[in-house]
Amino acid sequence: MNAVEIEEAISTLAEQAFDPVEFPFAFLLAFGNKETTIKRLRSGGSNKSDLGGVLQTNNIHIAVCPPGEVTKTLAALKASPATARAKARYILATDGADFEAEDLESDDAPIACAYRDFPDHFGFFLPLAGITTVKQVRDSSFDIRATSRLNRLYVELLKDNPDWGTVQRRPDMNHFMARLIFCFFAEDTDIFNGKRLFTTTIEQMSERDSSNTHEVIGELFLAMNTKREDWELAGIARWADKFPYVNGGLFSGTMDVPRFSRIARSYLLHIGNLDWTKINPDIFGSMIQAVADDDERDALGMHYTSVPNILKVLDPLFLDDLRARLDEAGNNPRTLLNLRKRLSKIRVFDPACGSGNFLVIAYKEMRAIEAEINKRRGEADRRTEIPLTNFRGIELRNFPAEVARLALIIAEFQCDVLYRGQKEALAEFLPLDAQNWITCGNALRLDWPTICPPSGTGVRHRSDDLFSSPLDQAEIDFENQGGETYICGNPQFKGARRQSKSQKSDLSFLFDGHIAHTDCDYVVGWFLKASKYPAPFAFVSTNSIAQGEQVAHLWSRLFKEDRQIFFAHRTFLWRNNASNNAGVHCVILGIRNRSPGPKYIYDADTVREVESISPYLIPGEERFVEAESSPISVGLPNMLSGNMARDGGNLILSQSEVDALNEESSEATQFLRRLVGTKEINQGSHRYCLWIDDENLNLAEKIPGISARIELVRQMRSSSSAKTTKAYAKIPHKFAQRCHREESSIAIPKTTTGESPYITPCIYKADTVVTDLAFVVYPMDLVSFALIASSLHLVWTKTVAGGMRDGLRYSSQLAYHTFPAPVLTEKNKADLVSCAENILLAREAHFPATIADLYDSESMPPDLREAHERNDEVLERIYIGRRFRNDTERLEKLFELYTKIAAKQGTTKKRKAGASA
Repeated sequence: MNAVEIEEAISTLAEQAFDPVEFPFAFLLAFGNKETTIKRLRSGGSNKSDLGGVLQTNNIHIAVCPPGEVTKTLAALKASPATARAKARYILATDGADFEAEDLESDDAPIACAYRDFPDHFGFFLPLAGITTVKQVRDSSFDIRATSRLNRLYVELLKDNPDWGTVQRRPDMNHFMARLIFCFFAEDTDIFNGKRLFTTTIEQMSERDSSNTHEVIGELFLAMNTKREDWELAGIARWADKFPYVNGGLFSGTMDVPRFSRIARSYLLHIGNLDWTKINPDIFGSMIQAVADDDERDALGMHYTSVPNILKVLDPLFLDDLRARLDEAGNNPRTLLNLRKRLSKIRVFDPACGSGNFLVIAYKEMRAIEAEINKRRGEADRRTEIPLTNFRGIELRNFPAEVARLALIIAEFQCDVLYRGQKEALAEFLPLDAQNWITCGNALRLDWPTICPPSGTGVRHRSDDLFSSPLDQAEIDFENQGGETYICGNPQFKGARRQSKSQKSDLSFLFDGHIAHTDCDYVVGWFLKASKYPAPFAFVSTNSIAQGEQVAHLWSRLFKEDRQIFFAHRTFLWRNNASNNAGVHCVILGIRNRSPGPKYIYDADTVREVESISPYLIPGEERFVEAESSPISVGLPNMLSGNMARDGGNLILSQSEVDALNEESSEATQFLRRLVGTKEINQGSHRYCLWIDDENLNLAEKIPGISARIELVRQMRSSSSAKTTKAYAKIPHKFAQRCHREESSIAIPKTTTGESPYITPCIYKADTVVTDLAFVVYPMDLVSFALIASSLHLVWTKTVAGGMRDGLRYSSQLAYHTFPAPVLTEKNKADLVSCAENILLAREAHFPATIADLYDSESMPPDLREAHERNDEVLERIYIGRRFRNDTERLEKLFELYTKIAAKQGTTKKRKAGASA
């Protein structure tokens, strides 16, 4: 269950009549416990409570008590030996009127509230559902409750108004929801003259059967879109005269309102009864977006961890520097004034802004710095000099763009209330200006400097409607000039193989048609686009952008623009924190024009100052690795792609087909070979192939079963539209591409699935043919085996060759041929051969276990793991005389050695000399 589903479940529970017997079980069900778990608790099989309550081991001890004894019962739960034995994190006591709970593992204050209000604290208990990022959930618990109710209203309205869900009318529906959100916020923050004015008016003026609810709401919207002097002409009802003129385009356009059922009217009134002063616009936008987005509705409640992750982008990009300048300024009035002027000129531009999260957080953080400046200068009530329109965005879809503007408006009002007071904030809030500073369009096709010019104030167009969607760019001029511009965001990831036709076209356009774009994630487009804009930028990306071929494709272009990384967050999980959500492995890159000074690498909770950052996000030279046709390290044999049949399956046989062929002719055996590819290597399965030399072709064709297969290959190749395949019809008895040698070999799977702890080379005899679904090394060399099977080679491969969604993609030219091995002495080689033999013996000891069985990260046999550990130790001591501390240190050493070897051989892939620092 996600956070919204949990909130809905416990809200329903609180609204029902209190049942002292059923409450503990219903509470646990609301947090995602299975019926079988509840059944065991009911029977007493897993319930170890010593107070007549319900005790779930490692989770919670619940007790229902007589009226007036809640506090006393909570104390008893805390002192209970059973609570301690079961390591319960929470204790909860209620009598149906009052509700108290405590988190025994946290310093957070206990909960004490009326029973009916306990859903307001649902975030307190989310670890019960396996949701561990709780602080952000508590901070945004209102947003989750509001989103839950808005979602129910949205679905109910579409049920009764199906035409509003069509492509043509969906913008009207989304616009209607934006209006509702504003009204709920306005009636709880005194923007409207009267507490709960909007909700109360609907409740009083609309019929209980909901027959005229849409008419009442439409009348209120009309009032808010009409200047007071025009009311009589517009014929607005007298009961709507307390509503102000809002303007800004929020209530312009169609006045249509969808029809309401009784249920929808009830949902609307429930939403209005929430406390909308608690709205958190920096994440609320993305949650509201999910309400209106069919593709995102299943992920409701999954957006509440975005704030700390967004600050990972904004803090090192520019906020940390602003705070440092504030610290340096102390109480110096002149220095503080200069910093305030600097703040007023900063432009923040998010070309993938979605519902505005990055822009809202940037605005709020800058307002906090400005407020501290004003406080130190004795001007605490001073009006802000930071224009809201300095926060520009581009968003492809209409509704998120509307929500982004609304979120920024709300953020501005809340900051005014916080730093200047309610009275001053209200005095300047309405009417809204008819400005449009969020552009709706395709960011990879638009001209960014015309939307957010890095200098000057002019923007090409002006709009008279805050919530209209311009054709291609923002239309409101900047108020200040001469400042800095920072680009930030979380662009769409979309892997190279999952892009739509239009997305592929976008990348092709940015790559000037070069085929390299076909290997790149969609997010690469934003990096290329931003590199042409004269400002620092920082984007969130999947970690694939710092691995494999994409590194060369991206940085060969960014280096030409004289760009460098000035901060980087190494791989971390951009996690939704639902119990069943794995999250996405992301990195953050901060990029600017080349300049001296320190750079910073963030890794988990540590930060490291370095001189330069490699495109692979480690300290080191600004170089990238490109494919090599042969090994750069002395003494390593070549690695080849295996043999490609291109035969329509006719040269490849199963065991039963081999048996039938042997039964037909005793001569057939000499033409049969074992065949292995990635599947056979990993799973130990068996396939075979026909392997016929030219000199034996006549003999082979005398066997009818073989002759028939050869003819089928000829027909298949002859009929192919591919010229190369057609040419192979001349040799239908052979694989199309062959590298097989009559000697033992090492075969390496091209792909692995899951988190295999090692790459798994295997040794085969001369009579085994390796397919093109694996790589092969001739001659079989146990030193090479030991290198390939090492942790060092695994981390190198992951970095320079890249991975797939759930595994590793091996590459001979990127992973093996580029692998930087030191020059080995005869003693080194003998030690590594011994290690390789021990690995092979350990595998053999577990026959018939397959490679997939043996290299499962959770069940790898101890003796095999020990053999690999010994191999790692021997190899790493060859490199640095001791074991490496971690993978980062491994990579640093490998890239250091790679640079030396490449430079010596004259094959360095360094940035062009003209871009030298």
